[in-house]
Amino acid sequence: MLLRFLSASIVFLIYAAVKGIRLPRRNDVPKIAALGFIGISLYHTALTFGETAVQAGTASLIIAVAPAFTAIIAAFALRERLTRIGWLGIVIGFIGTGLITFGSGEAQGFTHGALLILISAASAAVFFVYQKPLYHTYRPLELTAYFTWFGTLPMLLFVPGLWRQMSQVPVQATISAVYIGIFPAAIAYVAWGYALSKARASSVTSALYLNPILAISIAWIWLGEFPKPVAIIGGLVAIVGVVAVNVWGKAKTAPAHTSVEEPYTREIT
Repeated sequence: MLLRFLSASIVFLIYAAVKGIRLPRRNDVPKIAALGFIGISLYHTALTFGETAVQAGTASLIIAVAPAFTAIIAAFALRERLTRIGWLGIVIGFIGTGLITFGSGEAQGFTHGALLILISAASAAVFFVYQKPLYHTYRPLELTAYFTWFGTLPMLLFVPGLWRQMSQVPVQATISAVYIGIFPAAIAYVAWGYALSKARASSVTSALYLNPILAISIAWIWLGEFPKPVAIIGGLVAIVGVVAVNVWGKAKTAPAHTSVEEPYTREIT
């Protein structure tokens, strides 16, 4: 976990040194730091330790409540409204994830680690919703860099364990961790931020229901693991849920201002 976000942090530092990144406004620093802690440090730490105590399928099922949490928080914090079909789509997506989980035969237990995973789901929802207003001023890449740097700082507590583990695992494992830091962390978080800057938080987060579908598809193509019929049905159900949220689930609200302001030019160089 630490190596992953150290790698992502270094990527953003290199980008800042080459291209330059605007420094955040002083008044925004506490909020950005708090969101970095919630969305990076708390989310990934709770998820990592939670997954050591529950089955992978159970963890996936619990984390799937994040879109529902996001929709609820966004309704109050951002005044985003979903229609009844939209809320139904959230429920359908969760049911689809459940079918995929049980179809894989992995949901076999619910231990104390489930609470940690539930915390990670709630922290993800808070992170998604409360970063959205910041896109009125900052670009997705800038915010992602700030979040990553602030979120990585608390993880430095794990530095002693990092060096010990790196000396005990194959080089391929270390390379894999660095790869995950560059692509699923740095690049994917920037892409997620761009999506959030252009669309509603509840709509974007509903796409998380597609993650299990992509996972079983990749396992089928690369590993030859053909999904069970229940998992296939679950995937189709999840897709229906995502479509319902994004096509028919948006209640009419006042259009939000999403343009990026240019109030200052001071950069990290």
